[in-house]
Amino acid sequence: MTFPYKHVLLIGATSGIGLAMAERLVQECKVTVVGRRKDRLDEFVAKHGDKAKSISFDIGDTEKASLFAADVIESSPDIDCVFLNAGYQRKHDFSKPESVDIKGFNHEMHVNFTSFVVLTHAFLPTTTNLSMVPAATLAGYSASKAALSAFILCLRDDLRDTSVKVIELSLLWFKVAELHDYMGPHGRNLGMPTGEFTAKAYTGLCSGEDTILIGDLASAGSILDIATKRRELFEILAKLIRSH
Repeated sequence: MTFPYKHVLLIGATSGIGLAMAERLVQECKVTVVGRRKDRLDEFVAKHGDKAKSISFDIGDTEKASLFAADVIESSPDIDCVFLNAGYQRKHDFSKPESVDIKGFNHEMHVNFTSFVVLTHAFLPTTTNLSMVPAATLAGYSASKAALSAFILCLRDDLRDTSVKVIELSLLWFKVAELHDYMGPHGRNLGMPTGEFTAKAYTGLCSGEDTILIGDLASAGSILDIATKRRELFEILAKLIRSH
């Protein structure tokens, strides 16, 4: 099974899914890791040498996204895959409205959804052959990922006649200690182990499919059936809109 990309730009690579995927993909191609924690980025580059590069950037700083994208492609024009990953999650219980941090909720939507849209917009004019891989994995978190999934459907349809490929990589539950810290010791043990996830994600990327669902529910078919039907309905609607 041949990995289809030569140089992956992996955004959100200092922990969790991002770091796990960076460690897996660097075995197959060059990887430029992006994140806020420079010390962790430096560790990755020191470990992997010439196959790795790093850029310190906060994806929440959306006003600098265009400059960031232009600088990235200028310094590494061989990048052919942008892997968008972020996972900011906090608990919001709307049955207790006085406890809900609306500012925090908005920040969660900004990081998990808006920043992906802005970065996608920033990278599209920079190159003609590119794959975009948004990784979609509680109220604010679920809402942001649902919005991202809907955006991916629309983006894929908009780019249907271009050489840009949009791949949705969706994990139903991943074991990330930092993400589940607020849930206590039990929360840290929830989700799919890192090794199992990276193996399945890699296989999915090699398959050429543009929708990769990972997790027990996806394997059982229930989520896959829903996702397939939703896409079919979307494509019918998109064709109707284009015909008018």
